[in-house]
Amino acid sequence: MAKAKTIFFCKECGYESAKWMGQCPGCKAWNTFVEEPAEKKTAGRGMGISSMAKGGGRPARIHPSYLDEISVEETDRMGTGFQELDRVLGSGIVAGSLVLVGGDPGIGKSTLLLQVCRNLAQAGKKVLYISGEESLKQIKLRAARIGKVTGDLRFLCETNLELIQEVIEEEQPDVAVIDSIQTMFREEISSAPGSVSQVRESTNLLMLLAKSRGIAIFIVGHVTKEGMVAGPRVLEHMVDTVLYFEGDRSDTYRILRAVKNRFGSTNEIGVFEMEEEGLKEVENPSEFLLSGRPEDASGAAVACLMEGTRPILLEVQALVTATSFGMPRRTAAGTDYNRVNLLMAVLEKRCRYEMSRYDAYVNIAGGLRMNEPALDLAIVMALVSSLKDRSIDPKTVIFGEVGLSGEVRGVSMAEQRVNEAVKLGFETCILPQICLEKLRRTDGIRLIGVRNVREAIDTLK
Repeated sequence: MAKAKTIFFCKECGYESAKWMGQCPGCKAWNTFVEEPAEKKTAGRGMGISSMAKGGGRPARIHPSYLDEISVEETDRMGTGFQELDRVLGSGIVAGSLVLVGGDPGIGKSTLLLQVCRNLAQAGKKVLYISGEESLKQIKLRAARIGKVTGDLRFLCETNLELIQEVIEEEQPDVAVIDSIQTMFREEISSAPGSVSQVRESTNLLMLLAKSRGIAIFIVGHVTKEGMVAGPRVLEHMVDTVLYFEGDRSDTYRILRAVKNRFGSTNEIGVFEMEEEGLKEVENPSEFLLSGRPEDASGAAVACLMEGTRPILLEVQALVTATSFGMPRRTAAGTDYNRVNLLMAVLEKRCRYEMSRYDAYVNIAGGLRMNEPALDLAIVMALVSSLKDRSIDPKTVIFGEVGLSGEVRGVSMAEQRVNEAVKLGFETCILPQICLEKLRRTDGIRLIGVRNVREAIDTLK
């Protein structure tokens, strides 16, 4: 018998090669090639979006359009029933969009999408939920937990994508959910479900269905131990929106973040709380992130960061202790480890603190991960507070970027940050001097402008 032909794919960019290579020539990534059976080439033209819209076959004639001929209406967006999710998506679900939802197992992906399907069905939309991992009885047990389900919401348990395509074309739903893409397969591809070929071709078929029929499709994607969606990285390039669920399963709070969005900003986040009845949106994240703060404890500072258009206040915790070894230990949870090392080097060089003799542990309370430069000054103040064992006034909020010379640089949207602090009852704000000069007078809060790290440290009591 003739040996079956195989081909090698890069999991990051989809580059194809006849042999295995250590480094991908396309994306320069190392050890990303996987072996898959070669796909059989079929004669004739491929089926694109235009031909699918006309029921298959070669279209009679294709006419390009001018921008003036394309109509875009606000009614093309559908509300999900969750303001947090609508914000992340960019004001709602766009008809004909393909949305990828990824996250760790048990984080709440299927629960959130089932709640969205329930809300859409109650709003009069036709919804189809397709599961390749759970039986209909399992789905009903999960649906009973989130409350009563009414409206035109149907369920299907199937993994054969050709059969799923027939059902979608026959039912013509407004929204369809595929849970999950790693369980789907196409019969003409000989590789196993979840492989590079199957995931890529299955997503391509779903993309053609969404664009040609005007159906919004959500697909759930498993993640690897590195936190990335399993399968080829080209999967993220094919979809319109990529959403990631973040958070610890042992914690009740979940963060929904958009890392790609063709219909809105990628800087927005949604905050949810896992309860017995399912996921509940948190309208004021700053309030819950600051809940449970210790009183008069050293090493704690409140920072104000921006996630898109939303200001968020959070607590930065630092613990500085004398090292027991020749090499001090540094740990950072929720922020960049290298950034913490850089800020400690600035303190040692510019402020004469012997930070090389101390272990340092920095944590962002609440499970959030933040890398905005405006977090720098709060980290510095928390480190010095712990080192000197002097507490920072709990009614003080701090933000600003720290440079290598110890200067405090300006940040964007300073007025929105200050207004958020006023709203939550803070009485003092330490901010860059350049931002203070541009701010309008704000009642109810004392503003302290600082030019360098030394001036900020001098505000400690």
